Amino acid sequence: MPKESFLQNRIRSVGFALKGALLLIKTEASIKIQVFIALVMTAGGFYFDISATEWILQIFAISLVLGIEGLNTAVEKLADFVQPEFDEKIGFIKDISAGAVMLVSIGASIIGLIIYLPKIF
Repeated sequence: MPKESFLQNRIRSVGFALKGALLLIKTEASIKIQVFIALVMTAGGFYFDISATEWILQIFAISLVLGIEGLNTAVEKLADFVQPEFDEKIGFIKDISAGAVMLVSIGASIIGLIIYLPKIF
């Protein structure tokens, strides 16, 4: 079998990544809520005509929350695969992973408040 070219390999990698993103959105309730919030915030950005800097911060915050949620889901799925039975150490790992999502979500919420509260009031 001939070796894949660099471009073919990159295209295939993007395909796997898109498949993973779609699986995440289709199968995880928390990411569905976060995607909905991201769409609402994006609509809010157009409605309030936010600045380029505000768009950058908003897109960064949304991307960070969704990305960390994806990593959290991967950690949880891997932990459940490795140890299907309850294990205190696995629970600790999963709690830390969920805590990371919470911290990033709090930061994203603060960014949203900084951007939108002055525009609303």
